Amino acid sequence: MGKYNTVVLLGPTATGKTSIAVSLASRFGWDIISADSRQVYKGLDLGSGKDIDEYILSDGRKIPYHLIDVTTLHDEFNVFHFQQKFYSLFNEFSVSGKMPFVCGGTGMYVDSIVRDYDLTPVPENPELRKTLSEKSLEELDEMLLSYKPKLHNMSDLKLKDRVIKALEIQLFINSEEGKKFKSEHRRPEVNALVIGNTLPRAKLYENIRIRLHERLDCGMIEEVRALHERDGYSWERLEKLGLEYRYVSLYLEGKIDKDEMIAELYHAICQFAKRQETWFRRMERNGVNIHWLPLEGSKNQRISDAEEYIRSNIGL
Repeated sequence: MGKYNTVVLLGPTATGKTSIAVSLASRFGWDIISADSRQVYKGLDLGSGKDIDEYILSDGRKIPYHLIDVTTLHDEFNVFHFQQKFYSLFNEFSVSGKMPFVCGGTGMYVDSIVRDYDLTPVPENPELRKTLSEKSLEELDEMLLSYKPKLHNMSDLKLKDRVIKALEIQLFINSEEGKKFKSEHRRPEVNALVIGNTLPRAKLYENIRIRLHERLDCGMIEEVRALHERDGYSWERLEKLGLEYRYVSLYLEGKIDKDEMIAELYHAICQFAKRQETWFRRMERNGVNIHWLPLEGSKNQRISDAEEYIRSNIGL
């Protein structure tokens, strides 16, 4: 693959990614493309940590950002939608000569562009599903391996539902409709320079605790209440968003008290941060080279390290 044509800054929640990204975007004249699965939704502000004020520099200039507030909770936004919107921005930036700069902590979103997930929207096919469900697991495994003899995730062969889903996808890809979709949605070749930002575990957990209380003080409970009472979103829809929206919803429904909500939410965010780090380490095991910023360094040291790494690898 050729020279780097995308820069990615990834890391778990509460590590200061946005602040570092804004500094880098300011220095290089870039926009920021958000890779966050909840910041795409309008109205999810405090709970998702949009921190829009951070995109405004001290001199009043605003760093342009993308893929924030692009849809509402009436719609589902998933990794396929993110990938397609990123590719559209990538092509747009390529024409204008601007470097795509991605910042976010949703591992699957980042991974989908760094490792080029082959995602195709597969329409429901009840007849095919019924036909496949009548076959044994062994027969289904044999069919799948005939299409994908180099199947990487062998666990796909152990559960019948997963094998059927994999076959549905593969059969659609091989169909005329699937071939037409792939020809009309050619994925650009993305070669990403990936930078990682994290903190020592104790510091990370302290940041999470401080930020949680700040957001509660700034009106996070009122935000969730308004989403339900003013905007009409069900508690079930809000709980499905997880973390802040799930636990604040449970509190507002009277299922837990406020102290329980804060304690359980803090624990859940800490666990989430650990899962994010696990995902990024898995990306490394899968061949993604992540340049991790100094673990103990100050924010300015991290920014300086990231800038130097970018300049030495891209030649800016």
